[in-house]
Amino acid sequence: MLEEKLFNDYKQAMKNKDTIRSSALSFLRAELANVLIEKRKKNLEDAEVISVVKKQIKQHQDSIEQFNKGARMDLVDKETKELEILKSYLPPELPAEEIKKVIEEAVLETQAAGPKDMGKVMKAVLSKIGGQADGKLVSELVKERLLKTTGTP
Repeated sequence: MLEEKLFNDYKQAMKNKDTIRSSALSFLRAELANVLIEKRKKNLEDAEVISVVKKQIKQHQDSIEQFNKGARMDLVDKETKELEILKSYLPPELPAEEIKKVIEEAVLETQAAGPKDMGKVMKAVLSKIGGQADGKLVSELVKERLLKTTGTP
């Protein structure tokens, strides 16, 4: 399980005195503990862990952006290193061509006729690819495909 792997990696980082890795994993473990309490569970499914990791990644990306604006390069470097550590726990992302194939299948399944059906298509696509693609990229590709359906430029 991914949750167990995170805990073991955290212990190893502490033993190795790897402050950046242990810091990143410590925050992640705290967030996972909060989700466990919220959902009243003993263990999380891998999909739930991936969801928490993605949320942490988004927060790090936002922090990097803010630190760049504030010219705090020391903090940008720290956040970037932690971001890379977090990304290593995500499943490999699907290439755009694979995503487009899944979108085509979803458009046929849902019988989408244009941009008004974007919600239906997104739901179908995300259920198939799960955490293997960035939501923003999927959204852009679905929008592009549905605009082609209506012939709107």
